[in-house]
Amino acid sequence: MPSPSSLRALQRRACAVRPTPSCRRYASHGHGPHYNEPTGYLFGEKPLPPGQKRKREAWENIWYIGMYGTMGVAAVLLYYKPDTSVSTWALKEAKERMEARGDKP
Repeated sequence: MPSPSSLRALQRRACAVRPTPSCRRYASHGHGPHYNEPTGYLFGEKPLPPGQKRKREAWENIWYIGMYGTMGVAAVLLYYKPDTSVSTWALKEAKERMEARGDKP
């Protein structure tokens, strides 16, 4: 089996002679946009002058309502979740059988 480096060299020669879609590389290699350089500010926002309030973006209120609303609904549902444990079922079943036999629990 040929080594990977010899296969790459063979592919480069084939692509140099006749370029095909398989020869095309879909990577930017530095030609695309670069990441934002760090500015030292939290989330890239400069601090506002004293006495000025930050204006919220449109999506922030939706996120807060959705996030904390979902947490509240989940808490209520977990609080009122029915008890489906095996031990609770077994205790109920044992009491029913004892009453059917005439024994007192």
